[in-house]
Amino acid sequence: MTRRKKLSMLVVAITTAGATALFPATAQADDEEQPTTRELLEQCNNGTDKCVFHPSGAPVDSMGEPHQVGDSAFNCTKDLQRSAVSWSDTTGESNTVGVSMNAQYGFTELFNVTIQTSYKHSWQSSHTEQHQTNVEVKPGEVGWITREAAMEEIQGTYEMHFEDKFYGHHIWYVPFTAKGPKADAPSTKTQHTRKMTKKEKKEHCG
Repeated sequence: MTRRKKLSMLVVAITTAGATALFPATAQADDEEQPTTRELLEQCNNGTDKCVFHPSGAPVDSMGEPHQVGDSAFNCTKDLQRSAVSWSDTTGESNTVGVSMNAQYGFTELFNVTIQTSYKHSWQSSHTEQHQTNVEVKPGEVGWITREAAMEEIQGTYEMHFEDKFYGHHIWYVPFTAKGPKADAPSTKTQHTRKMTKKEKKEHCG
């Protein structure tokens, strides 16, 4: 009789052609003990005979979520007002294991070298932009600025070979995705206005 299996949020290994591919949120047998993605990646060049990162294709460009930068500008006068909104905004990265790719791990150093070699540019874990943006606000209205950062996403697979079996296997393939800011690409800035609420008029205009 087939043993019952339960769903687990831990990553598990699936044996394929003598190697092992790692996938998240797969059914796991009750008596199987499997490494997490981070446990595996921390072995890269720190317990492996071979560790290689294979990008699955060119970086995919996108824009980040729009969010307000700087303060809101309230126009309590009877004339059209042009306000210069000064702002500073930092965009960070995200990836499969939630570790900065600037951290000193074998798999992060390998990732950065591979990106530089494959795409001729450096990976950016963080980028800060400072600017002053004008917004025209009509009488009785409030204006604000939103920004969308230019981003790039890289997907690939770490191929890891062990002399001694690691969790029962000599070879592991670990899928990995990282998304970070493109420092050399312009962000999108948008001006917005709307009528002030009664509460805002009372708080900002007296």
